[in-house]
Amino acid sequence: MLRLGNREFGAYEPVIMAIVNRTPDSFYDQGATFRDEPALARVEQAVADGAAIIDIGGVKAGPGEEVTAEEEARRTVGFVAEVRRRFPDVVISVDTWRHEVGEAVCEAGADLLNDAWGGVDPKLAEVAARHGAGLVCTHAGGAEPRTRPHRVTYEDVMADILRVTCQLAERAVALGVRPDAVMIDPGHDFGKNTRHSLEATRRLGEMAETGWPVLVSLSNKDFVGETLDRPVKERVLGTLATTAVSAWLGARVYRVHEVAETRQVLDMVASIAGHRPPAVARRGLA
Repeated sequence: MLRLGNREFGAYEPVIMAIVNRTPDSFYDQGATFRDEPALARVEQAVADGAAIIDIGGVKAGPGEEVTAEEEARRTVGFVAEVRRRFPDVVISVDTWRHEVGEAVCEAGADLLNDAWGGVDPKLAEVAARHGAGLVCTHAGGAEPRTRPHRVTYEDVMADILRVTCQLAERAVALGVRPDAVMIDPGHDFGKNTRHSLEATRRLGEMAETGWPVLVSLSNKDFVGETLDRPVKERVLGTLATTAVSAWLGARVYRVHEVAETRQVLDMVASIAGHRPPAVARRGLA
């Protein structure tokens, strides 16, 4: 069971987390949802298309202009409060590695802290515990926030992913985060080259076997682009293929830009696996 906010998700229920960037320089949408009006419209459309979680980020993952904790909070806290007011049943996640921001967004109504940088600020898990929020525990290969990997090596990338994410998850629970509100994330692209991310995908079943719900953030990432030699705006098909494989191997939560398309992929995989009946079954019955 996965329990976030006031939502409970069954063992075979795939969960879509829609990305809403509150940044003027995000790699994918170049600031399309930096202003409140388009960002709220994005939330409304994502919920209509089947997203159960809205993931709000105030700092882009890659290098760029410095964003202080105060500025990150300014971009996210008021928006979290407004999303909470307009969509009382949606699970609100905030993508941050800073405990100061985590504290402020939880007070504003966030249900989940998405720590994409692998516990670089150990106080963030304490914030989640104090507020009864969930936590995403990600493998980032020891990278500092907003840095790109450079000649990173692993003796066994999945062994390292399992060691780090499970330690972070166990620490979070020891601090008081509910076990059913903790997820682990292999951290595609974070502290990894393309071959590492492909191997992490291929061996995702090993993460699912730990019993912790697995979140994957695959959407239009560089490992997809390099694998297919496609620019950012032409990575949707590769992302959806990777999503289908991840679903088959046991991932539970999918952080995405394209919600409606992801919903169809996940429904199809669930039906093939026998966890979901066809929406319509007329063929051969008339």
